[in-house]
Amino acid sequence: MCKNYNVIESEGMATIKAWTKGVPFEEQAQQQLRNIAGMPLIHSHIAVMPDVHMGKGATIGSVIPSIDAVIPAAVGVDIGCGMVATKTTLTASQLPDNLLGIRNAFEAAVPHGRTSGRRGRKGSSRDRGAWHNIPDVVAGEWKKLEARFEKICQKHPAIRKSNHVNHLGTMGTGNHFLELCLDENDAVWIMLHSGSRGVGNRIGTYFIELAKKEMERHQINLPDMDLSYLSEGSDYFDDYVEAVEWAQDFAKKNREIMMFNAIAALRKALPVEFSTAELAVNCHHNYISREKHFGKNCFVTRKGAVRAEKGEMGIIPGSMGARSFIVRGLGNPESFNSCSHGAGRVMSRTKAKKVFSVKDQIEATQGVECRKDESVIDEIPHAYKDIEKVMDAQKDLVEVVYTLKQVVCVKG
Repeated sequence: MCKNYNVIESEGMATIKAWTKGVPFEEQAQQQLRNIAGMPLIHSHIAVMPDVHMGKGATIGSVIPSIDAVIPAAVGVDIGCGMVATKTTLTASQLPDNLLGIRNAFEAAVPHGRTSGRRGRKGSSRDRGAWHNIPDVVAGEWKKLEARFEKICQKHPAIRKSNHVNHLGTMGTGNHFLELCLDENDAVWIMLHSGSRGVGNRIGTYFIELAKKEMERHQINLPDMDLSYLSEGSDYFDDYVEAVEWAQDFAKKNREIMMFNAIAALRKALPVEFSTAELAVNCHHNYISREKHFGKNCFVTRKGAVRAEKGEMGIIPGSMGARSFIVRGLGNPESFNSCSHGAGRVMSRTKAKKVFSVKDQIEATQGVECRKDESVIDEIPHAYKDIEKVMDAQKDLVEVVYTLKQVVCVKG
C-alpha cells in the first residue's frame, strides 16, 4: 500500500512522518521537528500535518506523543484554541443581498480585538476585546469553572493576574474569527475560531518558564530552550496538566458562549425564523490528551492539529476568502488519529504586511463581507498555503463531509 506521507529519518532520533506531499515545508520547520525527534521522551514517531510551519520551539502542525513528560511550549500559549461550527436551517436565498447588517450584529454580540492593559482596563473606551460588564450567561458559565481555577491559583497565584471571566465568550485577535458560511447545498452555517484567551496565555507562559528553570536546575541541555519539558513526578508536572485541562475546558466553553451569542445576533438581524444544531462540531487544535498508541499510554500534544479518530467530526478552515471543510476522521493510526487544523501560513504576518496592499486584500476577499483595511492584511489568503493542496495531502486522514465558503467574516 502506498504511503501518503514522507519519512524523515536521522540517526539517534525518532522517525518523522510528514503528510506534506504537494505543499511547502520550510527547512526551519523541519529542523524544529528534528530537534523534537531527538528528545528521549518521544514515543514511536512524530506526525506532521500538511499545514506545518515554524512555531516557537515546537512546530505548528505537529502531533507529538510523549512518555512520562510534556513540553509546555509545544502546547503553546493559546491553550485549547480550536473551532466550533453549526449548521442552520437557513438557506442562501433567505439572506439579504447586503450582509453588512449581519456583520455589524456579529461584531456587537461578540467582543473581539485586542484587550488594552493587563486586566483589560474595564471601562476603557479602547478596550474592545473584553467584557466591560459580565453578562449573565458568562457569569453563569464562569461559576462552573471558578472552583477549579481557584484551586490552581492557590498553588500558583501568578495565574490569577490574567483576563479570565472578562474574556469568557470573547474572540481575540490574529487568525481568530467569526464567520457566516454557505455549504455546497447553499445551507447557512455559523463558524468561529478562538481559544482560552488571556488566562490560557498566562498559564502557558508561566509554565513554559517553570519548565526552563527545571532544565537549568537539572543541567539538561536542549537544542532549543523552548523545548523545555516537565517530567511526570516532578514538582510542576501534575499542576501543569491540571491547569492545561482546565484551560481546554475554558476554551471550549468560550466557543460555546460565542456561538450562543452569534446565533442570537443572527436571529435579531433576520426577519425569518430558523433553528440550529442539525450538526454542531466543537474541536480543539492546541492541546494535550491522554491516549494509547502503539501499545503504550502517552500524552499526545497536538499543536495546530485536530483529533480525527474514525468517525469523529472536525473542522479544517481555510483563510479569509478560501474554502473551509467539515470533515470526518478516518482514524489513521500513523497520524495518531489526527489531521491538520487549517491551511497553515507560508508567510509571516510582518512579511505579509510588507508584500501586500489593501487593494490586494480587497481582491482576495471579493464576495465576502469583512474588514478590508490595512490592519487585516496579515490575514490575506496569499499568506497561507493553498487549502485545496492541504486537503489533498491528507486524504488518508479525513473525508470531506461539507465544503463551506464564507460570506461574512469578523476578524479581531
